[in-house]
Amino acid sequence: MSDILTLTRPDDWHLHLRDEAALASVLPYSARQFARAIVMPNLRPPVTTAAQAVAYRERILAALPKSGPGLDFQPLMTMYLTDNTPPDEIKRAKEAGVIALKLYPAGATTNSDAGVTDLRKTYATLEAMQREGLLFLVHGEVTDADIDLFDREAVFVDRVMGPLRAAMPELKIVMEHLTTREGVQYVAGSDRFTAATITPQHLLFNRNAIFTGGLRPHYYCLPVLKREEHRQALLQAVASGSAKFFLGTDSAPHASQLKEAAVCGAGCFTALSALELYAEAFEGIGALDKLEAFASHHGPDFYGLPRNTGTVTLKRESWTLPTAVPFGEAQLKPLRGGETLNWKLIA
Repeated sequence: MSDILTLTRPDDWHLHLRDEAALASVLPYSARQFARAIVMPNLRPPVTTAAQAVAYRERILAALPKSGPGLDFQPLMTMYLTDNTPPDEIKRAKEAGVIALKLYPAGATTNSDAGVTDLRKTYATLEAMQREGLLFLVHGEVTDADIDLFDREAVFVDRVMGPLRAAMPELKIVMEHLTTREGVQYVAGSDRFTAATITPQHLLFNRNAIFTGGLRPHYYCLPVLKREEHRQALLQAVASGSAKFFLGTDSAPHASQLKEAAVCGAGCFTALSALELYAEAFEGIGALDKLEAFASHHGPDFYGLPRNTGTVTLKRESWTLPTAVPFGEAQLKPLRGGETLNWKLIA
């Protein structure tokens, strides 16, 4: 088995960069690995207009490193869908270079309080997106109080996707951060207008990781880690080589004092070692030969963008993740901080 793994330069199709000092702290980690990234719009206040998306893109570009790797990193901008997003904003969004809108069901995750309360309220806007060719990025969970947290994705697939697809059959939909067997089955059985991203944490860990040896907040994300049977379904999906599944880290930085609080923020910070974590997951199932297509081909193909021409190189080498890195004036603790990884990005 080779100790060197060279891949077409990958993209991250789901990334949280935050803003201001926090943005400047985390952006270099993604820029050194990925050529492009879909940037999530759930700032506070959220990015709800084309003009706000353009302004945010300019702040990201201004925060890029002035030397070294990542100078050519390209942020791909999205907007936050609300109950009141006007359909005529979609044409302005396309003209501004926005390529997708994001569904946050109200109350589903971090900064989702301005999210959609009833998807049917947005159908006119979704129809405009279908016409203009903008993608619909879905946080696929219901938020009903009577639904168990671990069942939210499966219920969303059962209740929401059928009516949505009947109304908008050619709207390109990405089921983001897929976590369940039901989600995998839905996407695998869908047509060419549906795909999904999968995170490194959902490939590597089941929900035991949150609770083993005490409550471990740095493993807490939304959608939450699920049972082992669901992790195995995700692994089978990526091992299949299906073009419907591709890389999206959902790397979500939170200051350590907020992650380790009585009520902690949801999100795993993986940008520091994303490719190394994916390599570990793929190697664990004997599927390293499938990693390049998952990381570098399937995403741009689905989005209708060209594949990148550069490369990155990983080496089989033991190294220790730092326990913490700067995050503005605070600290940020990466997932698996202080632990040894067996692959290292070297170029």
